[in-house]
Amino acid sequence: MVKSPSQAGLEPDSRERQTMTTQRLTAIDLFCGAGGLSEGFRQAGYTVVAGNDIDAAAGETYKATHPDAEFILAPIQDVTVDRLCKTTGLRLGELDVLLGGPPCQAYSVYNHQRGMHDARASLFEQYLRIVEGMKPKWVVMENVTGITSIAGGTVVQSIKEELRKLGYEVECRVLKTEEYGVPQERRRVVFIGNRLGLPIEFPKPTHGPAGSGLEPFTTIWDAIGDLPPLANGEKDKIAAYTEEPVNWFQAYARENAGKTVLNHEAPRLSPVNEARMRHIPIGGSWRDIPYDLLPEGMKKAKRSDHTKRYGRMRPDGLSCTVLTKCDVHWGAYIHPYQDRAISVREAARIQAFPDSFFFHGSRTEQYVQVGNAVPPLLGRKVAEVLLKAGTTVRKERQKAA
Repeated sequence: MVKSPSQAGLEPDSRERQTMTTQRLTAIDLFCGAGGLSEGFRQAGYTVVAGNDIDAAAGETYKATHPDAEFILAPIQDVTVDRLCKTTGLRLGELDVLLGGPPCQAYSVYNHQRGMHDARASLFEQYLRIVEGMKPKWVVMENVTGITSIAGGTVVQSIKEELRKLGYEVECRVLKTEEYGVPQERRRVVFIGNRLGLPIEFPKPTHGPAGSGLEPFTTIWDAIGDLPPLANGEKDKIAAYTEEPVNWFQAYARENAGKTVLNHEAPRLSPVNEARMRHIPIGGSWRDIPYDLLPEGMKKAKRSDHTKRYGRMRPDGLSCTVLTKCDVHWGAYIHPYQDRAISVREAARIQAFPDSFFFHGSRTEQYVQVGNAVPPLLGRKVAEVLLKAGTTVRKERQKAA
């Protein structure tokens, strides 16, 4: 019997939750990208009223998947509090949650020249400017784990101190997406704060390894096993589902989806890359490629280096972090059973996007949108702890009265 999403640790979705409360809960998402964090909050029952980003292709995706939200295509420096209030109809202090994920390139461990003085770091200040002006009840900000190691952790402390100056109690924690049903090893630093004096909690893991007493991790095959097969470079084909969902994740992904699979095309890899893939077993990598087929730059590499390059996914394991391009040369993005790179839809499944979420733009832009996103299931679990905090306080006040 297939478990329902609720049996796998998910609270009722937004349609059910709307019957549980008559109060509209609002959110604005800055640096929203395609809208992964917005989607998670929408699933939890929030009404996302506005999103902002400078990526036009991501904006088209956001507008299509969040039709009730106003998308503002502009640099954050040009987004004023007055504009947000006029756009959303909210007055100062009425917004429930201000979401934000300032671009992480300045802090990523993959950026060897990262630091506090990178111009992109000032985008945190722009987020704080909106917090100060809008006075939301809650703030949720997420970023890469690299910020925890800059200057001995002073960046994290500075963010918390600045928010406290604005009247917010704030805590942060590194969250592992696989512990919330996402079939991927991905780490994000999440800051949660409020100005209401409410307790700050983080979502408790719902999934874990065998023997943990939790639901088992969602594997790659749990996530993508029901998607139609593709050949290398196959596109311009209307792909239809060929079987019913066999687990809770597939049921979650296909809820409200049509009969055809969107964004499911295979990038065309060169003949030499096709030849390389034929030598790579499940769980294998570039080290399984014959020497004469190796890229020139890897012929002198140590066998202990670049362990993810030309990696073939393990169907019974977790994916490595989905980046902004699922290039087999840079990571373990070869399909478990088919000699090709994973499609945008497969990458989106691994990021826990529902299949109804259509990505606009070129295929390259679509991969960027998927790789930059916060997995909606993670956003949903964060949203649920905010809802729980408010509900608990209301019940305590009712008892006291």
